[in-house]
Parts: sequence; C-alpha cells; structure tokens
Amino acid sequence: MGGTRRSQRGLDWLNFFVADVQTGFGPFVAVYLASQAWTEVQIGFALSLGTLTAMLSQMPAGAIVDAARDKRRMAFLALVALAFSAVLLAAWPSTLPVYASEMLHGFASCVLNPSIAAISLALVGREALGERLGRNARFASLGGAIAAGLMGLVGTYLSPAAVFWMTAALTIPSLISLSRIRGEELRPVQATQMAGHGDARREGSIRDLLADRGILIFAGCAALFTLSNAAMLPLAGAAVTQRAGDEANLIIAACLVVPQLVVAAISPLVGRAAQQYGRRLVLIVGFSMLPVRGVLLAMVEEPAALIMVQALDGISAATLNVMLPLLAADLTRGTNRFNLCIGFFGLAVGIGGTISTTLGGAVAAWSSSADAFLMLGGIGLLCLILAWAAMPETRDQLPKDMALAQ
Repeated sequence: MGGTRRSQRGLDWLNFFVADVQTGFGPFVAVYLASQAWTEVQIGFALSLGTLTAMLSQMPAGAIVDAARDKRRMAFLALVALAFSAVLLAAWPSTLPVYASEMLHGFASCVLNPSIAAISLALVGREALGERLGRNARFASLGGAIAAGLMGLVGTYLSPAAVFWMTAALTIPSLISLSRIRGEELRPVQATQMAGHGDARREGSIRDLLADRGILIFAGCAALFTLSNAAMLPLAGAAVTQRAGDEANLIIAACLVVPQLVVAAISPLVGRAAQQYGRRLVLIVGFSMLPVRGVLLAMVEEPAALIMVQALDGISAATLNVMLPLLAADLTRGTNRFNLCIGFFGLAVGIGGTISTTLGGAVAAWSSSADAFLMLGGIGLLCLILAWAAMPETRDQLPKDMALAQ
C-alpha cells in the first residue's frame, strides 16, 4: 500500500474523527429537535432539507473536487463548514438557523466525502484502493461508534444541545489528522485512474456517465437503498423518545454503536470478498438486509430488540460504504471523473434520502410506524431485486495484471 506510515495513519485518524463529526448530525438531530417541541413533520422537513441540499450539491461538489489540485484543502474547508453548522444548530434551535445548519451540513458533506476518497486514491493508487477503502470504513465505524456512545451520555446527562458543541470540537482533531497526510505523497488522481491506460486519456463527462449501464443501475440501487434505509432509524428514534423519555439518547446511541461495530468488524472482509467473489455478489448479500430489517422493526418495540435489529444495518452499511467508491473507481477507469461519478452516486443517495424521511414520517403520521417500516422494507426488496437481476460484474473488467496485483 502506498504512502508513508505517517500519511497512512493520518488518513486512518482523519476517517475516525470525521465519523465522529458526522455522527453528531445523525439521529441526534431528531432527538434534539423533538426535545425542542418540534413535530414529526417539522423534523422530517428539516432532515429532508439537508438531504435535498446534498442532492443538489453532489455532482457540482464532485466536479469541484476533481478540478481542485489540492484535495486536502477541500477537506479542510469542508471541516470548517461542518464545525460552523454544528455551532449554529446548538446555539439557535429555531426554524431558520436549523434550516441553515442542515443546508450547510449537506453541502460540506458533499465536498468532504469525495475529498477523502480522492485522497485515498491518490495516496495508494487503484491497485490498493479496495484494501484502503476497507481500512477507511473500519476507522470511520470505530469513530462513529465511540462518538455515538459519548454523545448519548452527553445528551442524556448534560443537554441535547451539548451533542452539537461536542461535534464542533471534534473538527479540531480531524484537522490535525488531515495535516499529517503529506501532500508530496499524493499522486494526481487522474494519473492513478489512467495507470495502464495510456491510450485512453478521456476527460469523461456527465453524458458518458449517463450512457454507462453499470453506473445507471448502481445509481438506481443507491437511490432505492437510501429510500429504504434513511428513515428507519429516525422513525425508531422518534418512537423511542415517546416511550423512553430521558433515556432516549442512550438507546439511540446504542442503535448507532452496534451497527458501527459490525461495520468495523466486516468492512475489510467486504473489500476482500468483492475482489475474490465479485462486486455483484457482495451487493446482493448486503442489500438483502434491508427488507429483513424493515419487517423486524415493524414487529419489535422493546429497546433491546431494537438494538439487536440495528446490527443488520451494519452489514448493509458496510456494503455501501466500501462498494460505492470502489464501483466508482471501476466504472470510471481510464477517465479523470472518479469524483464526478461519486457525486452522481451521491445524487442518487440524496434523492432516496430526501424522499425517505418525509415519506416515512408521513406514513407513520397517517397510519402507524409499523406500516411505515413495512413500506420501507418493501422498497429495500426492490433494491435487492435490481442488484440481483441487472447489476453487471465490474471486477472482471480489471486488466489481468491489475487483478493479479490486487
């Protein structure tokens, strides 16, 4: 694997602390706003506004990261923006500041995630990218698990707003970790994508992306994945808040920690399995957890059972976390549009997430939470069917010498 030990460790800890920061913007937002007397519909709209901003920003942000020569600077600016959005949410939990915070978070995340992916690719090259992505996911999951536990305690015994002050503070070690990645060790991403393809120096374009069957099918899978998945834990969190009161933050923290530990445990296995058995099989196994989880969430009410069901989220999350950038690298081989492709997949994720929280909240309000979970599980089944029936195998497109090297 490329890069010195210092840069590799810097990237490890960057993923760890970035996950800490992002954890603060997860289901804790729903719990925090519920404690401020926001209704389910208002909470769903605020969360959807953030994902709508992310949806509109994904491809422009990916193109910006592709064009930027210094990927570390892009990550730095995104982290500063995330810190500001956390402060805004903690200090002013009224309508306009919350909306502004969600929008700023949505845009900054669109810049940060592809920046880290680009740094990873530039540091290790295409040949070692799968292993590096598994390592990224492991450290991110450990960071998210620890942060969720700490934030649950802080939210329970201090105040819900303290979660977001802690989130802002965690950007400091993120920036320190970023500074430890040596710029001179980062190869141009275009060069890593062109390796072994000296006669195929294509710029790539949105039209090229839309003409690629594999890209379109996986984008559809990604949209259905988040349409099914995004609303599940917020809906469960809202129900737990009503039943558990002050203990809700601890239960939500456990629902975050357990799947994160699963992701940390299996992410390297996901990367290895994708290389050994193919991308398509890994997608099918990971996506099969969505309908199962939807049915189980509709049946359980006890907090302990809810936490156990959430372990299934770790399997599907590990699959998407590793496979999305890996498939983007596969499908943009020979071009300089790695981050644009990630942005396109992110757009699909944003569309699904934008609809999911509003749709799930509406079904829960009009019918019941159980019906909402069954509906979300049914969408997950569609995602599984699409991956099984139509997704091409991209591993076999690797040059033989590269496949052997991996």
